[in-house]
Amino acid sequence: MKVTIIGIGLMGGSLAISLNEKGMATEIRGIDASPENCRKALELGLVDRIVDFDAVAEDTDLIVLATPVNVIPTQAVKILNKVSERHVVMDLGSIKGELGEVISQHPRRGRFVATHPMWGTEKSGPESAVKGAYTGRTVVICDRELSDVDALATVEGVYRDIGMPISYMSSEEQDIHSAYISHISHVSAYALALTVLEKEREENRIFELASSGFDSTVRLAKSSPAMWVPILMHNKYNVLDVLREHIHQLQIFRKMLENDDHNGLTAAIEKANTIKKII
Repeated sequence: MKVTIIGIGLMGGSLAISLNEKGMATEIRGIDASPENCRKALELGLVDRIVDFDAVAEDTDLIVLATPVNVIPTQAVKILNKVSERHVVMDLGSIKGELGEVISQHPRRGRFVATHPMWGTEKSGPESAVKGAYTGRTVVICDRELSDVDALATVEGVYRDIGMPISYMSSEEQDIHSAYISHISHVSAYALALTVLEKEREENRIFELASSGFDSTVRLAKSSPAMWVPILMHNKYNVLDVLREHIHQLQIFRKMLENDDHNGLTAAIEKANTIKKII
């Protein structure tokens, strides 16, 4: 199988490593808007060659969109305009609502499979690509009934071969669940980092005392705005809904502290502890 990956950073680069490692691709071509990313991807052996977007459908079987979510819908339409019945197109984006709407009436809609691998780090660029990144991680395939049977089977085969359990959802479900389990975590990390940075202006030794627990809590705050601003804006209403509940829970904690409510805090923390039965 010949594969073309558009966006050879963390997600696309890690997929390239997995495909090469499993011997699933006879050739991997890369497309990226950054000349530096193209150079590094070649240097690191993530791709075999770099091609132009105009050649996206030439001499390839599977086309993977691993670009920021704000450009995926437009790119998807442009790619579907070029493909034939032998091509399969998939994406790795974490937001599906707008994408689904934009491509819904395209005559080649069936060649597209919308996916979201539930993995990522705060890093970016080809050098951040990780060996075995996807193994054991769940991938969500959205609106599978809208994809052609053979296109869906190809994408399912790719994910199963690299060791990913598959979950099926509608685009709407996926965007809601992503807001709860991923997007709110990033917002919270950004807010905590800003809170501590503001306090550090007054107490400049605060980071000398920072433990590994603090570092792991704010790790997501190191994530690139180029990736996360589009995600938050394109999932705005779901993120706002989660934020309202999150702020409500913070207000409850604040009130219990103000009232020296030992029993209330104990009960709240014990309830929060039950998440270890799920994760």
